[in-house]
Amino acid sequence: MEVVEEAQNAQGADTEGYYDKVQELLDPVVDFRGFARGVMGPYASSSRYRSLDEAGRAELASQLDRFTETMRSGLVRTYSKGLLAFGGSRIEVKEPDAADDNSRRASVQQLIYKDGSEPYVVFYQMGKDREGQWKLRNMIIENVNLGEIYRSQFESAARKYDGDLDKVIESWSAVELEG
Repeated sequence: MEVVEEAQNAQGADTEGYYDKVQELLDPVVDFRGFARGVMGPYASSSRYRSLDEAGRAELASQLDRFTETMRSGLVRTYSKGLLAFGGSRIEVKEPDAADDNSRRASVQQLIYKDGSEPYVVFYQMGKDREGQWKLRNMIIENVNLGEIYRSQFESAARKYDGDLDKVIESWSAVELEG
């Protein structure tokens, strides 16, 4: 929240610098690649990857890398703007339900109180990475599942471009840059 407060005091003087600072904070705790892969759905599934020849696998890996960076940029910007909108609000994080040590998934609830109204509810869906570190995999804001919305948009774009993932990623990049 210190980064948000600095940005509010600067009144938009260095928007890109603000996004960079938020990204530095999010990079260690968000699984951007896992999120992007989930959004790509069946187009980046393990079974599809295994069904491809070596050149196809390399192409899919490159597409996933490019889409991960596109998603990363878009999510950081969207989240950063949301933080500015709720700057100064009281934020409460609920303790997650106790999970056993073998659990690979957890959901963390955050309540954001603004102007005495009912709190906004955000669920952070977390998963353990290969090193056993908890990483954000998805967000649900006021019952709106971002991963599902993005997956639906990706599938729609893939249909529009007859499965050409390069075109889907390029069109997604253009949308992200405009927004």
